[in-house]
Amino acid sequence: MSKKLYTIAITSIFLLTIDANLFCLNKKPSDNIQSDSSSTKEETIKIGYGSKGFELSTANGNYKLQLQSRLQFRYAYPFDTDPVTFSDFQEENTQTFKINRARLKVGGNVFQPWIKYYWEYDFPGTNLLDFRLMLEKFEFIKLKVGQWKIHYNRERIISSGKQQTVERSILTRPFTIDRQQGVSFYGRLKGKSIADFNYWFSVLTGTGRGSRSNDDTHLMFMSRLQWNVFGRELAFTSSDTKYHEKPTGLIAIAGVTNRSPYTRFSTGGGGQLEGFESGDPGQYRVNQFLIETAFMFKGLSWQQEFHWKEINDKVNTEITTLIGNYVQLGYFFHYLWKEIPKPLETAFRFAIYNPDRSTIGDNRHEYSFNINWFFKEHLNKLTAEISYLDLQRSLSGVVSGWRFRLLWD
Repeated sequence: MSKKLYTIAITSIFLLTIDANLFCLNKKPSDNIQSDSSSTKEETIKIGYGSKGFELSTANGNYKLQLQSRLQFRYAYPFDTDPVTFSDFQEENTQTFKINRARLKVGGNVFQPWIKYYWEYDFPGTNLLDFRLMLEKFEFIKLKVGQWKIHYNRERIISSGKQQTVERSILTRPFTIDRQQGVSFYGRLKGKSIADFNYWFSVLTGTGRGSRSNDDTHLMFMSRLQWNVFGRELAFTSSDTKYHEKPTGLIAIAGVTNRSPYTRFSTGGGGQLEGFESGDPGQYRVNQFLIETAFMFKGLSWQQEFHWKEINDKVNTEITTLIGNYVQLGYFFHYLWKEIPKPLETAFRFAIYNPDRSTIGDNRHEYSFNINWFFKEHLNKLTAEISYLDLQRSLSGVVSGWRFRLLWD
């Protein structure tokens, strides 16, 4: 779809919203009553605002439109993006101030409350990020088609607007499968007590965001099984702003197999990790696996991911194995000392990444300390972060640096 069509679609949504506003505001109470003898009431439009933005809906709930905009401002010094090479550390220090994200989110349901839709547009990148239709009548089996962030690893699934830190860890670049197009079956299998599971199984094109077709006959397959260890489901958010009165946590395993020209994925689509050249169709067979844990209880939050990934270069007959792990801990210290303001949260993250297990002493590390101030939970927050990052090469030594970032979301 061209940028012109995107603009037309977005403009149409705004016009429809304004028109619905005027329609509802200008109606008189008597306008809801028909003139026939039955005196039946017409369907009225309800207007409100909730966690997903401005809402228009019919009284019976069969039709709903949710409209939300989001802005994210970021300051960084002496660099913003995570350095991946020695030269990245050696570049001249710069101060960065930018609108990091500016997005329009539109969702809701049509015909029935369980027939849902959602799309999301990013203005700085002029990209249609998500467009999907969900059939969610039954809790144990649901269906999704379109393009979206695949439910593989929790850190990437959680929206950047609900993150505990300024940005995701150094593991996101090498291990996420990001947005893909395809179909997914998912649901919750809730038994007695702790016999509580979520599952996802997806069949995807495996060529990244914005790619409408596969490059060969090999599709991407993804599966994830999540055990809700206390019999309660944990939402996809990083901080315990809801203050869980009861312990809530999960243990998940997931796997992916794909064959494509790419060794990594991002919001921009398919790409290559360091050391890999642009591939031919089906050149790289990628298999990856993760073990994940998360937990929240009375202001305390924990999340962790261990990743393993194997890249088989079918053209050059080379196999590269990557591993990584991160742990992240956050807490609202107000619940220990009342003198500390309630909206203040502190968080710490440690991540380690090895881009090639066959090379000794070839690692990257991240140490990040964050302070969050929640004006209105994740809908309006300020985050300050100090990070120490290093890059080790067995033959070249170690290079490292500090980074400061400030975020208003």
